[in-house]
Amino acid sequence: MLTDSKLVAFAATAMPEQSIDFYSNVLNLNLIADTPFALVFDANGTTLRIQKVETVTVTEYTILGWEVKNIITTARDLANKGVQFKYYANMPQDDLGIWKTPDGTMVAWFNDPDGNTLSVTQISA
Repeated sequence: MLTDSKLVAFAATAMPEQSIDFYSNVLNLNLIADTPFALVFDANGTTLRIQKVETVTVTEYTILGWEVKNIITTARDLANKGVQFKYYANMPQDDLGIWKTPDGTMVAWFNDPDGNTLSVTQISA
């Protein structure tokens, strides 16, 4: 039923100005609209609606992730823009915060200004 439909991704922010800066200047997403209800970004053809809310309920799980071609370059670029990667107990991660799965896929996690957990992933070849 939805196989021919485009996905729209959602997140929330209680700090829209900081989110505009982060998603536009740190993640390099194109801001399409800033409405009273949401910030709307183009994420490589996927619409990302960041809803404006009074309070964000932070979760421990990842809410948004990007598949990247070179996670080491991406992680370094993000770190150079001030992103601090998350480290998890009992999960071996390198100095950039990258965890390598048993199949060779590599993942690193970080937070947006509201504390939402985001990730970058390089799929094993």
